Amino acid sequence: MLDGFALILLLAAAVAFIIVATAKLDLHAFLALLLAAYLTGLVAGIDPAEVASLVTDGFGGILGYIGIVIIAGTIIGTCLERSGAAIVIAETILGYIGEEYTTQVMAITGSIVSIPVFCDSGFVILSGLNRSLAQRSGLSLSTLSVALAGGLYVTHVFVPPTPGPIAAAGIIGADIGLVMLAGLIVSAPIVFVAATWADRVASNYHIDPDPEMTIEEIKAEYGTMPSRAASFAPLLVPIALIALGSIAAYPEADSPELITGTLQRWLLFIGDPAVALIIGAFIAFAIVPDFTSDVTDDWVSDGITNAAVILAVTGAGGAFGEVLSALPLEGFITDTLGGLGIGLFAAFVVAAAMKTALGSSTVAILTTASLVAPLLGSLGLNTEIGQVFTVLAIGAGSMTVSHANDSYFWIITEFSDMETETAYQAWTLATLVLGVSSILWIVVLRNVAGLIF
Repeated sequence: MLDGFALILLLAAAVAFIIVATAKLDLHAFLALLLAAYLTGLVAGIDPAEVASLVTDGFGGILGYIGIVIIAGTIIGTCLERSGAAIVIAETILGYIGEEYTTQVMAITGSIVSIPVFCDSGFVILSGLNRSLAQRSGLSLSTLSVALAGGLYVTHVFVPPTPGPIAAAGIIGADIGLVMLAGLIVSAPIVFVAATWADRVASNYHIDPDPEMTIEEIKAEYGTMPSRAASFAPLLVPIALIALGSIAAYPEADSPELITGTLQRWLLFIGDPAVALIIGAFIAFAIVPDFTSDVTDDWVSDGITNAAVILAVTGAGGAFGEVLSALPLEGFITDTLGGLGIGLFAAFVVAAAMKTALGSSTVAILTTASLVAPLLGSLGLNTEIGQVFTVLAIGAGSMTVSHANDSYFWIITEFSDMETETAYQAWTLATLVLGVSSILWIVVLRNVAGLIF
């Protein structure tokens, strides 16, 4: 079997293959990752039968861990999208914070909506409201668009049940509940970084909002709007349940437990991410006034369909990671990088390179997690807390930077009437600032957590 620098060269070639296959040859990421997994194992000298077994085990293993969570999350997102709950969330936040802080409101709204909804879908859903608020507040559309896009982007890469961080947690072996809690802590100040950038930089590029509909007309299109409680519940209840489950599971067996007995067993059950998200999906049905088969069948079917591609790519990423874990990488990395203390920065840089080259944040997260997972020990990150912050460091890299090969970049420009040159200055540079700010904040939090735990 290959080892040493030859193995590193093979690894670099595998990454180059994924980039060329997806970015230049337009091969779907599912097939590119699977081919990379098979070819890497065979060229490295692993027995062909073992390569086949590693790929299937890796594919099934990761989906067994997070498959239900991804599907339930997409069902919740579909309900929020089609019921008008996302609009209710935005109006609620606006009412509490005030119209003088409209930029911050849009960033916060984006960060909440994007927890179960893909950021590109979230931007489309809220674009009409975004225009109307820009007109009403006298702000440039570029200001609110960048604030909204930034808020959506932050939780998209940091907070489960968004597929990227869930998949990374599964590949690396991090606790999803802790990733969710830590992701929320990381996201909070970064959302305001996005709002500040929008106010101070994106506002320099004036774009007339020119709304087609008022907020009242947008709401009328949805018919009867859900209540505030119903709109927030599918998001907040699963987060609370997962948090309770993490509390019930902490600390480890060698320390006194905070919660014991029957209560602990039930909290561990309902706090399991899959159970919590399924509960959230049923709560989401209460968003709509009429509980019909359109909701219980059609919306669910659409949610599952939306999840299919993510499940396939996630499984392929798990297969690639399983093959990499069978290679003798850790010893070489320990000898060359051990003791340098660059673990989180290394994960960030690799993810940023993949994001810049591939365009897709989710694929960048999956590929980087697969690369980093076998190296956690040599990078000094093979603890429960280390695994959690590795997932977050990869997330930070996966939004650095968004440019012309990123579909989200074009959704922002199209729905904001933004010229490409303006988008590079107002949005692409914003993602660089968000990514760098995030990794610095993550490193600070990791050091604090290290002192506490």
